[in-house]
Amino acid sequence: MKCRHCGTELVLPLIDLGSAPPSNAYLTEKTLKAPEKWFPLKVLVCNQCWLAQTEDYAGAEELFDADYAYFSSFSSSWLKHAEQYVADMVNRFNLNEKSYVIEIAANDGYLLQYVKAKGIPCLGVEPTASTALAAREKGIEIVEEFFGVAFAKKLAAQGKQADLTAANNVLAHVPDINDFVAGFVHLLKPHGVATFEFPHLMQLVKHSQFDTIYHEHFSYLSLTAVNQIFNQNGLQVFDVQEISTHGGSLRVFAQRKDQGQHQVSKSVSNFLATELATGIKTETYYVDLQLQANRIKQDLVAFLIEAKRKGKKVIAYGAAAKGNTLLNYAGVRPDLLSAVVDLNPAKQSKYLPGSRIPIVDESIIRQQKPDYVLILPWNLRNEVTEQLKYIREWGGEFVTSVPSLIII
Repeated sequence: MKCRHCGTELVLPLIDLGSAPPSNAYLTEKTLKAPEKWFPLKVLVCNQCWLAQTEDYAGAEELFDADYAYFSSFSSSWLKHAEQYVADMVNRFNLNEKSYVIEIAANDGYLLQYVKAKGIPCLGVEPTASTALAAREKGIEIVEEFFGVAFAKKLAAQGKQADLTAANNVLAHVPDINDFVAGFVHLLKPHGVATFEFPHLMQLVKHSQFDTIYHEHFSYLSLTAVNQIFNQNGLQVFDVQEISTHGGSLRVFAQRKDQGQHQVSKSVSNFLATELATGIKTETYYVDLQLQANRIKQDLVAFLIEAKRKGKKVIAYGAAAKGNTLLNYAGVRPDLLSAVVDLNPAKQSKYLPGSRIPIVDESIIRQQKPDYVLILPWNLRNEVTEQLKYIREWGGEFVTSVPSLIII
């Protein structure tokens, strides 16, 4: 396989997680009786541009279909993050009713609802029908398309160029990262600003966050790689911030190289220097993640088996993609984990892909009074422990397994 950005032959492994079905391909009672598609799940690193990327097996259309079940609005902390983002961008770039905001991967309108509430014209681009419908129900204009240069030119020809574009947690999801990034050159007004948020590869490696690897994530991003990709596709990074979402992310600010007027912040060179000092351009930096993933897997399985032997009941919380990666790599099935709770009605009464563990609503926790609640989306640990604090009434405890198994 060749690098998706620079075309270099890929030989440096990051991790091999065996095989798994797409992490959001939830099963119904009907599909539970049919075979599942499993694809190899392996990540390689380009030793030229240092882009970490999954091997090519499944196409975007197969991963992001009409029944895609990830809805951003079911996380209260994520909604607060989106609301604060909008307030910060309005203040920083003086956005008003004469401005135009476009979000790529607008999902269910979780962010643009706050733009709309401020009276700022906006548009969402979202390829999955299920989430696009939810956004329209919030009164947000949505176009169902995959984004790239051709579609950006189409919007520009319609007079829909943006003062601000938001692309949160989508840069990792695109198979043709060059076409995607180059599209923003056409989508932005001459002095427009594009912001991108993505989980930081440095945090993934440092904290053994291997469960954030799944087929829908084609890339695992450092500022080193992103800066080069942007530069070669007509964008200039002029600022970068660390944010806490998804276990540690970066927010990158970019402008058109040909027209941008923002001064490049020292934060850009500082972050690049930090990554370089950490070893992100050395092959040895990438060798330990596999060992850590194996340790996490073994510790989780040992915990579940020991709980089973002692007659303790374990229920998981959060039918998230990262949970599917973890459970499938660990080989966990319903005999060790009877159910997973999720607030999203689109997931309830379905089954996790691969492990085939049933997804239920929260009422089962009060009914069954589990001894342990295993929090799969560990990045939402504080939110979940507060929401489910009532399990303390019967002595219930919370468990997370990444980066190490902890009983809370």
